[in-house]
Amino acid sequence: MKVIVLGGAGVMGSRAVEDLAASEGVETITVADRDDGSARALVDAMPPGAAKIEVARVDAGDHASLVSAMKGHDLAASALGPFYRFESRLISAALEAGIHYVSICDDWSATLDAFMRFDGPAREKGLTVVTGSGASPGLTNVGIRYLAGRLDSVEKADVYVYVPIDSPEGEATIMHALFVYGITVPVFRDGTTQMIPAGAESRRVAFPVAGEVRVWNCGHSEPVTLPRYFPALKEMNMMMGLGTGTGPLVWAGRLGAYKSPGRREWLSRNYVRLTGSAKREAPELEGAVRIDVTGVLDGRATTLTGCGTATMRDSTGLALSVGAQLTGAGRLTATGGVFAPEGCFDPDEFLSMMAQRGVYIHSDLAMKDRLVG
Repeated sequence: MKVIVLGGAGVMGSRAVEDLAASEGVETITVADRDDGSARALVDAMPPGAAKIEVARVDAGDHASLVSAMKGHDLAASALGPFYRFESRLISAALEAGIHYVSICDDWSATLDAFMRFDGPAREKGLTVVTGSGASPGLTNVGIRYLAGRLDSVEKADVYVYVPIDSPEGEATIMHALFVYGITVPVFRDGTTQMIPAGAESRRVAFPVAGEVRVWNCGHSEPVTLPRYFPALKEMNMMMGLGTGTGPLVWAGRLGAYKSPGRREWLSRNYVRLTGSAKREAPELEGAVRIDVTGVLDGRATTLTGCGTATMRDSTGLALSVGAQLTGAGRLTATGGVFAPEGCFDPDEFLSMMAQRGVYIHSDLAMKDRLVG
């Protein structure tokens, strides 16, 4: 398999590159990034492996450049954000280049656009597009699919994410945080999609290791995709907290402080400039994920929980690598068209591959009972 990793020199993309290089069946990896210096440094620092690794400087704003870079590969794996800006551009280029596409897209509007614009063209070309194969969305979606398979029916699903605000981040990640807390976002209630302001609702949720954390509704894509695959679902919530300091961030978003793309770019760029040196030296901090799936089992109302901890780099970058490998090898439950991970990945295989890489899903907050692996 020949894979081009877009944003391959970034925090999450580089982890996907590392894992792909160490995986069977991967022959060639092209690390594509606007910063070819960082890409070459990444390649130079990697241990010898079976996969051939190349570097390409790619301008994501240049369609012809993207198509040219993608041609000759079997699959494009994208960690290039913010996805509300790039996801549709990259999918369009991949389809023109005639290759499959997998991303870690976590923006609800970009995900919806992918389904609306590209599902038909992808089917016509016999190509598979998987949008959202990261931690959230991605691991969360597949985890819900896994837990739902243990119930007789499913009525409700909740996704809770804790990402430490002082973890090392890139500019695109900061822009994403401002985006998901600064706009109107979907929730799924009473069997229909409803739009409410990000940060309009909050809960205190118990996570493994981190303990109780306050989380707010935000603009990830789980409420957009899960109802597609679970017709009986009546409610789906996605909420995230960044720890101390999230409240003012959400409050500013409610006031419209970063509603426009230009303002988000300015704020994120200056945030990285002010904190970048310290963050590069800071250790990677583990976040946590919790999913609750409620339904009926043997005639009784039942809620099953899945949870775990990992750094965002590991959980997201490894999920991209696993998703790319499954897609490139054709080990999917459905092919041809646009899918979210829960619609095309076998949950046992996906979660087993993640467990082999040290990312586990547990049924208890003490993390003593692994569901898979």
